[in-house]
Amino acid sequence: MSDATTLLFANDAFYVAFAAGDLAAMDDLWSRRAPVTCLHPGWTPLFGRPAVLKSWRAILESGSLPKVRCENASAHIMGDVGYVICNETMPEGRLVATNLFHREDGRWRLVVHHAGPTSGPAEAPAAPAPAALQ
Repeated sequence: MSDATTLLFANDAFYVAFAAGDLAAMDDLWSRRAPVTCLHPGWTPLFGRPAVLKSWRAILESGSLPKVRCENASAHIMGDVGYVICNETMPEGRLVATNLFHREDGRWRLVVHHAGPTSGPAEAPAAPAPAALQ
């Protein structure tokens, strides 16, 4: 399986944990060694694993989970760092998200989640240019 495919699977696992309200799965996704940051829409930035997981606990245990679907995900890899840009589609509207991962103990783990409003259309990402052309 390619690195891009495993990165997209890790990104999907994030949205599955979110949709299921699964705090244990969410905890498992976030890095244990790298500094982590989360920027929920409308919140101030959260720094450090304890603050980030506390925020997810509050969201996942709120009793009113937003119905979020990840769409149009594109994976980008630079060695042991990768990021996914995607649309988060909800009944209330659409956000754009950046999920930054790093390879830790052989798996992709989240280090940054940043979601915010977007006004552009939901489009599938363009294929990246071959490395020789970049």
